[in-house]
Amino acid sequence: MKDPLQKESRCPVPLEQQPCNEYEELKESWFFSWSQLQGWDYGKKLVWLGFWGWLLIGPLARASFPPQKKPLLFLLAGTIGVTIFVGLVVLRLYLGWFYISDRLKAEKVFYEESGWYDGQVWQKPESVLTRDRLIVSYQIEPIMKRLQRTAWILLSLMAVSITLWIMLAKLSPKI
Repeated sequence: MKDPLQKESRCPVPLEQQPCNEYEELKESWFFSWSQLQGWDYGKKLVWLGFWGWLLIGPLARASFPPQKKPLLFLLAGTIGVTIFVGLVVLRLYLGWFYISDRLKAEKVFYEESGWYDGQVWQKPESVLTRDRLIVSYQIEPIMKRLQRTAWILLSLMAVSITLWIMLAKLSPKI
């Protein structure tokens, strides 16, 4: 994607390393586009992720706590495991958006001309910096806030599960 401001700003940064183009590539990617989905579509992705998480975590929880003998501990262990699994995916989404946000907000852009050994720094002109910061404010920050809310919900679910686990362990060590 050609940056319309590249000619105006005489940007020496290769197209694929320009923060605005990195943003466009990230938002169009299969995985990172999940966090841009609206309402129930976003929730469906998380539920789908939780389902696959249960397929991975369920056998581990079952091996540790047979559902016939310890159904509550099996359910809580599975819930904690799935919450961690989904939480790691949400963390990866957040870190990707955070990286792009950081590159867009920065006054200077680090880039490599041909390899790791020849890094350069480019000072963004005011017009490019303003455009990039508007992208962060109106496009990326809402996504990051949604991911933060999701993380808080997952942390709350995990805290409730752990609290119930502790209460069950205190009430009856045989459960």
